[in-house]
Amino acid sequence: MSQSTFDDDDLFGEAAEETRAEVREHLQAARAELPDADAVWETDADNVLGALNGLKSALDVGDAVDSVRSAKKAYVLGERADAFEDADDLKAEIEELESLVGDIEAAAEEVGSLTGTVPAIRGALQDAAEAGEAEEGDESEGDEE
Repeated sequence: MSQSTFDDDDLFGEAAEETRAEVREHLQAARAELPDADAVWETDADNVLGALNGLKSALDVGDAVDSVRSAKKAYVLGERADAFEDADDLKAEIEELESLVGDIEAAAEEVGSLTGTVPAIRGALQDAAEAGEAEEGDESEGDEE
């Protein structure tokens, strides 16, 4: 039968390893939620609006934001408790994912804006073309009189 240890240093060491593992699990979950690179790059759309809608859907980060946040919370807790001997790797991974998720969210916002703007521009261009055709028709009718 093994003897249980309740030594503070041993327990702290175990807690530190569990915290590190928790950070890694959250980072892995965040990566799993990121959009697929090919889905962001390739499209089967027939027109610009279809491509924009497809891109907007492809840029959905799902629960990656929550996972990065959870990783950062566990990291901050471990860091403030001075539980990590060397946590530069964790810090770098968190910052990298945080930046990537931020970039993806910003791109999704821009695509969302274009999704509303492009149809409005198309409509305005169609109206301008129709007005030009009507004007040309009026001029040619006046020439025949």
